[in-house]
Amino acid sequence: MDTVTIGIVVFPGSNCDHDTEFAAASFSKVTTRMLWHKDHNLQGSDIIILPGGFSYGDYLRAGSIAKFSPIMREVIAFARKGYPVLGICNGFQVLLECGLLEGALSRNRDKKFICRHMHVKVVNNCTMFSSLYDENEVLNLPVAHGEGNYYAPQETIEALEENSQIVFRYCDASGNITEEANLNGSVSAIAGICNREKNVLGLMPHPERASEALLGSNDGARMFEGLVEHALG
Repeated sequence: MDTVTIGIVVFPGSNCDHDTEFAAASFSKVTTRMLWHKDHNLQGSDIIILPGGFSYGDYLRAGSIAKFSPIMREVIAFARKGYPVLGICNGFQVLLECGLLEGALSRNRDKKFICRHMHVKVVNNCTMFSSLYDENEVLNLPVAHGEGNYYAPQETIEALEENSQIVFRYCDASGNITEEANLNGSVSAIAGICNREKNVLGLMPHPERASEALLGSNDGARMFEGLVEHALG
């Protein structure tokens, strides 16, 4: 493959779509496509990204209406064929709602919207999303969410652990996983997980908002770079 096409899904209420496009398009050999929620065509995309925001105003529950969008039928089929799908923040919520990932996200522990940089540990660097990071590397990534408290039953958490599906955890600056560092209260300090096949990843932190030093961190850039390298083969 000589070039990579990255499709970015746009829902009513998405507000990180152009940030994501900017981060993805910063690499050579990449073409981006903005995919409207009513579309039925992924326009030849090699990678799909569901960006952050408040799809459909987050009415009923974050991501619960977006899963019924026509474009999501195509995204689900795309993912089930083994192609890469990345869900960021609200995109993570959508992936959970449509069953591509396991678990749920509820209101933050303190019932407050969190908007700040947080430290995130890479606990699995053997995925296409995390391959350019070192294992246990601590990243500085921003978060902006009110419903980022990840929950799943104990048996699901055990399965995620057993299958190495937990990719990122909240931590302090030294990499210690503590209750204080886990501001939204996520079980097992989970910040991002993948599916068993490792081609679908959802995370609450925003790598696109940490794609160059001018933004305060460029730790997110390697996630996009790793995806592009994987697609190029």
